[in-house]
Amino acid sequence: MFPVVKYGDVLPDTGTPMSFGGRPTAGVRADGPQARFLTADTLADGTKIGVTTFRGKKSGFSGKVWAWAPPEYYEERYRDSAFPVLIALPGSYGYPLNYWMRPKLGLESAVTDLAALGRGKPFILVMPQLNPEKRYHDGSDIPGRPKIGTWLADDVPDLVRATFRTFDTRDGWAFMGSSSGGFVALKQVLQHPDRFRAVIASGPDTRPDSPLWRGHEKERRANDPERLAAHLSARPDAPPVHLQFQIGTEERGRARLEQFIRRYAKGPISADLHVIQGGGHNAKSYVRGMRDASLEAISKVLRGPTPKD
Repeated sequence: MFPVVKYGDVLPDTGTPMSFGGRPTAGVRADGPQARFLTADTLADGTKIGVTTFRGKKSGFSGKVWAWAPPEYYEERYRDSAFPVLIALPGSYGYPLNYWMRPKLGLESAVTDLAALGRGKPFILVMPQLNPEKRYHDGSDIPGRPKIGTWLADDVPDLVRATFRTFDTRDGWAFMGSSSGGFVALKQVLQHPDRFRAVIASGPDTRPDSPLWRGHEKERRANDPERLAAHLSARPDAPPVHLQFQIGTEERGRARLEQFIRRYAKGPISADLHVIQGGGHNAKSYVRGMRDASLEAISKVLRGPTPKD
């Protein structure tokens, strides 16, 4: 089981109604369910983090989703452009909150700063609830349990497409996660390479180990990143994906991730490991790693917005 990622207190999800700059424009992907967002927080640059409670049409699961758009999203020169999406998953239980919505962790400012420097894409950040309770569901459709795998892979992207200007193609979509969320983010990209182009997986495990799998070995194996990677790496016709791992020097797991890369980084799978000097198993260390290398790494394989001429 995963150690707990330390991140401090989280903020309440109450506030006034808000919008992310109106309806998407013609020719840019915008379909699916509508949702009412409330302001969860306002950053120093005036951008807002919104939150909604959303019931997925395909999974039937109802949970919270936080979202943030970068400053460029509201600029006139990008009014008709799509933006890339980064679905950010927390460690620990990810219930009832997703701690990446907490601005003090610095994820939003990291995206803003790297985009301004030309080192990263101005990602829309989407931060869904990870589990339906304080038990690990491994981001999967475990029989007899809420369909969290479908919620993350289908319903949350549908909500994002209905709310924001997003790309139709998979090279505008990526996952990021830490600890247990890193496991889920990695698994989603390996399961759905036709939908997602890249992942940043920070301090993840690479095997499903929730006790909720008991009695469902076939399904557990179908949600095992090691098996998924072995299958995908043997498919020369599969769409390429990039796996960007992070690990701190003060945490365990580096040898396991290096072994994963040696085994599976071939064919359509490319992979890299960024080692965070002095970094521990915590969100702030992982944001530092994303600033130093990992956001730039995935930005190289993802599309960015196009300004008007």
